[in-house]
Parts: sequence; C-alpha cells; structure tokens
Amino acid sequence: MQNSESKKDTPVVLKIAVVGPESTGKSTMSAYLAKHYNTIWVPEYARGYCEKLTAPPTWQDEINMFYGQIALEDELLPNGNHLLICDTTFITVKIWSDEIFGRSPQEVLEEMPKRTYDLYLLLNIDLPWEDDPLRDFPHKREHFMDVWYRELDALKANYVLISGTGPERYHLAIKAVDDFLKSGSKKN
Repeated sequence: MQNSESKKDTPVVLKIAVVGPESTGKSTMSAYLAKHYNTIWVPEYARGYCEKLTAPPTWQDEINMFYGQIALEDELLPNGNHLLICDTTFITVKIWSDEIFGRSPQEVLEEMPKRTYDLYLLLNIDLPWEDDPLRDFPHKREHFMDVWYRELDALKANYVLISGTGPERYHLAIKAVDDFLKSGSKKN
C-alpha cells in the first residue's frame, strides 16, 4: 500500500523537448525556458561527449551518446519542477547515424516509441548560422529541417514549429508551452 501511495503523491513531470537542426538556438532556448518556468533543463549530452573526441564520431560513439542522453534525462527528471526542458533528444543520434552511416542503431529504434516527450518545440532554421567546431552542415539546414519534420510526424509527436528571432522566438516558445499546459494535456 505504501508504494502505491508514494506513486500517487509523486508529481507528474512533463517533458518538453527543444529540437531542430544545428544552429537553431536549442541550448539557449532550453536555458531560457527553464529559467522562465523555474525548473531545470537537460543539456545535450552529445555536445560534451564530442568536445572530448579527437576524431569524427564512430558508430560506437553514437551508441554511447544515445545511452548518455537517456541516463542524463533519467537522472534529472526527478528534479524537474513539473516541467523538464530537454535540449534535444536521443532522436538526434538516429538523424546523425542515418546521415553519416546510412542506418540507425537498433537501440535507438527500439527506444523511440517507448520514450516520448509531452511536447516538442521544433526550432526553425530562420536564425543565421553560427560557426562552431562541432557543427558540420551549414549547407544542409533545409535537408535536416525536413528530416526533423519526418521524424516527428513518424512518431505522431505533439510538436509546434518555433520561428522568429530575438524576443519573438522566445515569446512563441512560451506561448506554445503555455497553450500546451492550459490544454490540460496529461503525460501518457
């Protein structure tokens, strides 16, 4: 009886994923939303991982990044204040693996339908490209935007496209989250 009571008392933490192609402001947006909603955000595990690499990521590196992203989300989820903001998701591992290796790790494919997010904010490519040693494809932004649409549609994900620059972009993201929260959406 005590176990079921403690589960009932555990607050539901909704997961908001901030996703999109490279250089669309995902990390900045995640930090902004976390501050706005007085919660925490999950950084992109792959960024820290890739900063330590001395060569391009291998197939095993992609799998390691998948497990690292999941572990980081699981670790931080209980600390979310009703919301957990995720700076990207492990779907990025699928997208990069498909692009670089022509296939996705089986672990990722198996986990995708099981590990969902309550709302995805898909950041548009309407921001100027910012050079970064970890960014690779400035000439393929439209391609990756199309890929993100396909991936989210295949998951039947609840997502909102966030466009605009400066304060407008942040305002639209907050509106999307507020609208989602007002709709009374519950975690599946």
